[in-house]
Amino acid sequence: MKITFYGQNSFALEIKGKHIIIDPFISGNPLVDGKIDINQLKADYILLTHAHQDHTLDAEAIAKNTGATIVSNYEIANHYEAKGITVHPMNHGGNWEFDFGKVKYVNAIHTSSFPDGSYGGQPGGFVIEGEHKNIYIAGDTALTMDMKLIPLQTNLDVAILPIGDNFTMGIDDAIIASNFIECDKIIGCHYDTFGYIEIDHEEAKRKFYDAGKDLMLFEIGESIEL
Repeated sequence: MKITFYGQNSFALEIKGKHIIIDPFISGNPLVDGKIDINQLKADYILLTHAHQDHTLDAEAIAKNTGATIVSNYEIANHYEAKGITVHPMNHGGNWEFDFGKVKYVNAIHTSSFPDGSYGGQPGGFVIEGEHKNIYIAGDTALTMDMKLIPLQTNLDVAILPIGDNFTMGIDDAIIASNFIECDKIIGCHYDTFGYIEIDHEEAKRKFYDAGKDLMLFEIGESIEL
């Protein structure tokens, strides 16, 4: 499994030869600054955690350019299907076996609406089991007791958690979340893009280290392989 960071909550996953993009907010992210060209991206699937613009901005363009299937909640899937895009609708607690692995749509506590104010269904996260590695993508969420349900079914190798505070859980709550999901290897997201969510990187890493955990803060375009 290869994981590449595109800024904010946007990641690319390569699993079993398939290309999956998570929450593509790239062209409008001031921190990307031309580092990523959405027209050059490969995508077989686009997973959307919720409808906010900083998670969906480039989804339509990438899907139409690549023929990717958009996977999200029922309302978001309907929104993109009406635009002629292939979709796979899901809802909380549901599992589906894709050709790259099993995906479960899990709970998140946040809001979800499209930029025009239309309803984007309820937000969620994804647990992906694929290629002998398992990953939890929390999406935008508060700390929630529902996270404790994840390790009852899935042993996680890594988790992508928001740490920017204000709109989502912050660093301290993310450490608690890592305990709930029983995963010590954390990739941070949803930080620094806007003034409300700027963080002190060294302090964040120190707090995770003191808790016996590894917090990874990627540069845009940086990748790791598990």
